[in-house]
Amino acid sequence: MRATATTGAGRALARRAAGLALAAILGAAVAASDARAQGFQTLAPHAILIDADTGAVLFEKGADEPFSPASMAKLMTVEVLFDEMRKGKLGPDTEFTISENAWRRGGAGGGGSSMFAQLNSKVKLPDLLRGIVVQSGNDAAIAAAEGVAGTEDNFSQIMNRHAKEIGLERSTFRNATGYSAPDQKVTARDLAKLSIHLIETYPEQYKLFSEREFTWNKIRQQNRNPLLSLDIGADGLKTGYLEESGYGLTGSAVQNGQRLVLVVSGLKTARDRAAESRKLLEWGFRAFEARQVFNAGETVAEAETYGAEKGRVPLVTKKPVRLMLPRGNSDRLVARATYQGPLTAPVEEGREVGRLKVTRGEQVVLDMPLYTAESVPAGTMTQRALDAAMEVGTGWFRQALSRITSKS
Repeated sequence: MRATATTGAGRALARRAAGLALAAILGAAVAASDARAQGFQTLAPHAILIDADTGAVLFEKGADEPFSPASMAKLMTVEVLFDEMRKGKLGPDTEFTISENAWRRGGAGGGGSSMFAQLNSKVKLPDLLRGIVVQSGNDAAIAAAEGVAGTEDNFSQIMNRHAKEIGLERSTFRNATGYSAPDQKVTARDLAKLSIHLIETYPEQYKLFSEREFTWNKIRQQNRNPLLSLDIGADGLKTGYLEESGYGLTGSAVQNGQRLVLVVSGLKTARDRAAESRKLLEWGFRAFEARQVFNAGETVAEAETYGAEKGRVPLVTKKPVRLMLPRGNSDRLVARATYQGPLTAPVEEGREVGRLKVTRGEQVVLDMPLYTAESVPAGTMTQRALDAAMEVGTGWFRQALSRITSKS
């Protein structure tokens, strides 16, 4: 494996000893991450399979093409509720009123999945969450949106703000249910990222997704996730269906301490959805092995500093750096650490400043944040003056290079 340094704002990143460490572990030839080389195919037009711990993409197909999320949009609805709980704005005794709007549009008469909550009844938060997560109740989702933000439109604005904060780059939400809306679109990659966020940020609340059934108003309903009844370690998340987008599923499973997250959409039948999801998960667990490259907190790279007491600061990851390598088929991987720099002093410890990415060709097989390993105070006046002169000179060089390039 070859390690290279890329630049941020024109400044090179020093990559100390990482290439040697990676090469020693992996050797000159490493296993390819191209799923097609494994002979794997899926009927789903949109699909992605990710190792949750490393962020490694094990398989993707149409993963950045937008589609209507259907009830998988409720994952963002639930994320907003979980966040409100974490901030203390909602609690177990918080009650939500089933308005006429929620009852008519989201109840059984609305034609979709329902919690079957009665008109003008009050539902406490734990039950409402189960109505959304287990029963995929549209009435429960609308009631939640109205209870938090007054209207579903206001709530959708909160959903989009959270989506941006989480890093969902190509998804837009317009309602809490997943009902069809002209510009309500998501991608498989974004849904997978949202799922990992839910799992890692709200581990206690995430347990709701594994509950097999829930009874409300004397009506017992099974969890709509077909993977939960299979012996593959599945423990969440959500299904969805709209005529325009077909059958979809966002799911997760754990085997031998390894968690995989998958998203499929665009399938023609519920049976295809279950079969393709199972096939994708089983293949992922079987076809790959994990190889650890760095421990958590071990120096992965160094970033240059500006006006600081020392010229560089170590960069680390908070999680172990592991690579998911397919069994058989060798190819070359490239590791790059990038940041926007130089980092202006003082530099705080634990600040996220860059990314560690490992690629095979154009495919990203690992993408992790990099953090400063220590604090670096501002330097003396002499050090700051020297850094300033060097930076100005570098700027001139970049400008001259840009002019030469533009003329050639």
